[in-house]
Amino acid sequence: MTLLAIKHQMKQLKPRELKELQTYLVRLRHSTPEWRRTTAKKIRAVQAGHFVTAEALEERIARE
Repeated sequence: MTLLAIKHQMKQLKPRELKELQTYLVRLRHSTPEWRRTTAKKIRAVQAGHFVTAEALEERIARE
């Protein structure tokens, strides 16, 4: 089955089915070793105190 055929079939899905497919694709992406490594690295950084507060982010945005 080609990607184009899959896209065409997706257009035929009911909203509930499409939402289920989207959930499946997110779970599929989150099961990759790369995603798990990246997420673990981000969690360790936050636990070590390396994160940006909402206030600091707002300040950065205001400066740009």
